[in-house]
Amino acid sequence: MVAGSRRKFIRQIGGIAGTLSLGAFLEPAFAAGFQERLRDVEHRDSLDLAKDEDFWSYIQQAFTVSPNMINLNNGGVSPQPKSVQDAMIRYYQYANEAPSYTMWRHLDQGRESVRRDLAKLAGCEPGEIAIHRNTTEALATIVLGLQLKKGDEIILTKQDYPNMINTWKQREARDGIVLKWLDLPMPFEDSDAIVKQFTDAFTRNTRLVHITHMINWSGMILPAKQIAAEAHRQGIEVLLDGAHTFAHIDYNLKDLDCDYFGTSLHKWMCAPFGSGFMFVKKDKIPALYPLFPGPEPNSPEITKYEHLGTRNFPIEQAIGSAIRFHEMIGAKRKEERLRYLKNYWAEKAKDLAGAKLFTSFQPALSCAIGTIGFEGKESGKVATDLYDKHKIHTVSIKWENIDGVRITPHVYTAIRDLDLLVDGLTGISKA
Repeated sequence: MVAGSRRKFIRQIGGIAGTLSLGAFLEPAFAAGFQERLRDVEHRDSLDLAKDEDFWSYIQQAFTVSPNMINLNNGGVSPQPKSVQDAMIRYYQYANEAPSYTMWRHLDQGRESVRRDLAKLAGCEPGEIAIHRNTTEALATIVLGLQLKKGDEIILTKQDYPNMINTWKQREARDGIVLKWLDLPMPFEDSDAIVKQFTDAFTRNTRLVHITHMINWSGMILPAKQIAAEAHRQGIEVLLDGAHTFAHIDYNLKDLDCDYFGTSLHKWMCAPFGSGFMFVKKDKIPALYPLFPGPEPNSPEITKYEHLGTRNFPIEQAIGSAIRFHEMIGAKRKEERLRYLKNYWAEKAKDLAGAKLFTSFQPALSCAIGTIGFEGKESGKVATDLYDKHKIHTVSIKWENIDGVRITPHVYTAIRDLDLLVDGLTGISKA
């Protein structure tokens, strides 16, 4: 890299490699057409635009996904648009020019721009966000950092994510806290009944309620705002697992009013693999211990949760390009498209012989993720048949009261792919 190019690159680091241009992820002629298309749809209703296949075909061109299979397991981890891939490679190559210099003196400073932009999206202050590798790391930092004592009660559910369940069980074994388990119906159609199920479990010993915003097994969205409001009225803290909702549905943390939050950015944000963040409400930071201790464990600064030693700077920096791509689409447009895709296949499959949907059609209760099972058919075999016969990649789910195949499209998913899915499910239902 010549001196002039290096100076330009370093200047860009403060702005996360500058503003994303359409040409960064599309061929120039195609990018120009898409720029015009964005202007055309600027004032269109998001619900109406969700059905516009011409518009979404442009978005699909930003990805480099294989044409030889249909990936409908984006709930596990999503592919990145080419702009994000290129950004990470660019930062990685730059880091390798002189690692101890380029990483610590330049790339390390770029984290503050990423933090600022994430805070804007999340609806909180930059000083409340710590950048981590994923939801598990973020939430484990919180769970293991809380100052709990023997007899303190934690409310959680059997449908929570296994890594978080195991983290809480470790605290139970070490510290004698009390875990109170709820068993949620799947699907549910009555938000008030779910809120009541949580609040009926609250006692004077309840210290915190753990809420999985979207159940990863089925895609059901919990009424987190209502649960949090009731918890706070009773002096109970709120931890929100946002692994599957951030950059998926349109909300902000200030409105939900949780005290603690963690998410992965390699799912719906389409950021590099192994990226996420943790939110801690400002007044909670001093009392929450970091997982990797720094010199001041009771510091009021969010950066005390980032004492990780050498870290993957290129991954962190490329988060900025993923944010730009997300903003280009628009949060509400994205949400409505994702919900439309789930409803498209689910409406066609729900009446198949022996079918059972574990996901609601209510907009407030579901979005992209849907899970379907068939009476008398093992979910693992259904997932295998979909891939072997149709090259459709899904994931089988067998957890507590859920037994089915989870189907998760993303913004690059075409309607023709979902038509093939429905054909595959129809054949399975008749077999």
